[in-house]
Amino acid sequence: MNKLDSAIVESSLRDAGCQFVDNAKDADIVLINTCSVRDHAEQRVMSHLGNLKHIKETRPDLVVGVIGCMAQRLGNELLKQSAVDIVCGPAQIAEIPRLITEAMQEKKKAVAVTEKIRQISPDVQSLERFEIEYSGDDTDIPAQAYVRAMHGCDKFCSYCVVPYVRGPETSRPPEAIIEQAKRLAQNGIKQITLLGQRINAYEYKAGDKTYCLADLLEMISKIDGVEWIKFVTSYPSKKYFKEIMLAMTELPKVCRYLHIPAQSGSDQILKVMNRGYTSAEYLELLDTARQIVPDIAIAGDFIVGFPGETDDDFSQTVDLVKKARYKNSFIFKYSPRPGTIADKRLKDNVPQEIKNQRNHELLRVQEEISRALAAEFTGQTVKVLVEGPSKKAKSTAEHAENAEKKQIITSADSVVSAVRGQLIGRTAGDWIAVFNGPENLAGQFANVKITRSTPLTLFGEIV
Repeated sequence: MNKLDSAIVESSLRDAGCQFVDNAKDADIVLINTCSVRDHAEQRVMSHLGNLKHIKETRPDLVVGVIGCMAQRLGNELLKQSAVDIVCGPAQIAEIPRLITEAMQEKKKAVAVTEKIRQISPDVQSLERFEIEYSGDDTDIPAQAYVRAMHGCDKFCSYCVVPYVRGPETSRPPEAIIEQAKRLAQNGIKQITLLGQRINAYEYKAGDKTYCLADLLEMISKIDGVEWIKFVTSYPSKKYFKEIMLAMTELPKVCRYLHIPAQSGSDQILKVMNRGYTSAEYLELLDTARQIVPDIAIAGDFIVGFPGETDDDFSQTVDLVKKARYKNSFIFKYSPRPGTIADKRLKDNVPQEIKNQRNHELLRVQEEISRALAAEFTGQTVKVLVEGPSKKAKSTAEHAENAEKKQIITSADSVVSAVRGQLIGRTAGDWIAVFNGPENLAGQFANVKITRSTPLTLFGEIV
């Protein structure tokens, strides 16, 4: 979501005549797009603001804005940071060019956030127009683009701040999504990823017709130029699940990849998390997915050290990971988020040392599974969409390094090889592939024969 917001804002500022620089010290405007899902992300923002404060001491005309979820959550509180001039929530990003102009010309500080976040934002129409006008390809990865299918979330998982900063679930009209996808295809986009906090809950009623995600996938599949379609993130729910899986197997353009967070394997913890399903029901969904789409690649999310999590609860999570056999999992240690039910009612009573141990153990289990699944590709030829050569591999290396700090499964081998000038691409199942090739393949599809692998990384040669 934040990456899409950043791309749209960047496009609007380029259209307004702004040029982008690599270093904040050389900038006239610095915008920090923020996430509030984890405390670590917010602490990094505060650190950045501390650095910008020092820059503003010698360059007082520098305009600094904080946008995104943290801006919506804290609002005026952020203006107490001396470096901050603009605070803008996710629903108000269409106002950023105006806010910047006022800050530069009138030395005016401003806050633009949604006052009643659980109501449909009055800014939704302007946001819709802004998003369609400035949607474009991802500047980091050629030929790929994100399209938002829906806003907000209504699930209120006890640990999650998203419903309080992104508002209620609102599905965009299918015609707006298709119009945006067609424009992107005309601009050379080959892969479109549909976004939603609960993308599989997409539902839009128009007259007697109710559109679901499967309908969107079919409609986008008919657009010339679009070759791959992905969607994230799915919530474990039976509604429309079979329809979506059938669309995945019947529509060749729909990538056979499913990101569906479990968060825990313990029914007791899932209940306290307010997830609305049991571990058995979750695994039943995975069984359904694999019955309909046998070669589907599945990824998961987990939180370890949730309040009250016992050794037995954690053991059940390990068992679920072993049964699920994910290609990868995003594993995080629990941290309380202000304003959530867990923060208000539950004591963060799992010691940090125990959180660390469980985090490392679950990573180890997942790594073994990822290693085995990756090894199955050896000798196979896979189709990949090439992301770029070494200059982009450098940023991939930095991302992997940061991901490692966040306890996401990564492969050090892929980073080392990529920085040496090899190309990086991804398969339809979201596996990273590293191989030699000309730089002009960036944004193109290539067939790669896999010769070896590490967890999450396939190494090969173009055929």
